[in-house]
Amino acid sequence: MSLGARLAWDDTVLPFTLDASDIRGRVARLDGALERILAQHDYPSAIEPLVAETALLAALIGPTVKLRWKLSVQVRGDGPARIVAADYYAPAEPGQPARLRAWASFDPARLDPEGPSFSQLGSGYFALLIDQGEGMLPTQGITPLAGGSLAACAETYFAQSEQIPTRFALGMGRDAEDRWRAGGVMLQHMPRPGGSVAAAQGSGEGGLLGPADILDGAEGENWSRATILLDTARPEELVGPAVGSTDLLVRLFHEERPRVHEAQPLAFGCSCSEERVRRSLSIYSRKDIAHMTTDDGVVTADCQFCGAHYEFDPRTLGFEAEGRAGRDAGAAL
Repeated sequence: MSLGARLAWDDTVLPFTLDASDIRGRVARLDGALERILAQHDYPSAIEPLVAETALLAALIGPTVKLRWKLSVQVRGDGPARIVAADYYAPAEPGQPARLRAWASFDPARLDPEGPSFSQLGSGYFALLIDQGEGMLPTQGITPLAGGSLAACAETYFAQSEQIPTRFALGMGRDAEDRWRAGGVMLQHMPRPGGSVAAAQGSGEGGLLGPADILDGAEGENWSRATILLDTARPEELVGPAVGSTDLLVRLFHEERPRVHEAQPLAFGCSCSEERVRRSLSIYSRKDIAHMTTDDGVVTADCQFCGAHYEFDPRTLGFEAEGRAGRDAGAAL
């Protein structure tokens, strides 16, 4: 593949439909955005794949939602990896890239460097949060950590909360230039009108719903065939760049009549700002702000997602400062 073709497919999400199977999907490729995400912190090798997988899931799931603002993937566990989070921001304007960020919190002393990345989470939950912006109430769905991967947790979430059979095939790792890359395919059966379920009880792990509980007959056969084909994807095909996204779809699903739509570009991006940080500190009292003040007489804050550093005059922070500002404004009127 030429350099131009490689650049064309990096940091993009390509939507597609399988016209013969009533199935929709996405192919995502992360390169520069993922490298930027991981460069913010010196993550150990046991944590990097968790951050990459969470970011990749956010990139694949975000465009499937009629999103005005932000979709968040949040993972919380009681193991060495305590929090892994990724945010996907919808494009502000048509033609602009969507923005992606991710971050993890972990206890270095408890990490098992030889153990699988997923096992570092222990017990906990996987959550999807959709925030449509100012004036709208966020929605949230939660499923337990199970199935051996975050992709399996996401599949369970869609089966339980949306009753939509969903399947992921993900790959990630460092390339020959020691740069992080990730790529994957997401398949979803088109939602049924009314969201009817074929079976009353779940057959999956812990009695949770599985695809066989949602689809039957020809729909079930189509879904089974498509997922079997997806399972033949090799990690190097998923990650790229030697195999382009359209080439991968043709290789996997040519008999399902794949039809691609306009690709969505992605870029690393963060929503933090001085004003947002200031608002987040407005809940604290003068006493709380005093405890946060450094010996240099400032309050500092760092964004875990992008590394931005903020410094504030403590006299301008906290709800007491907000109250003073309001009283001063009222007196001026």
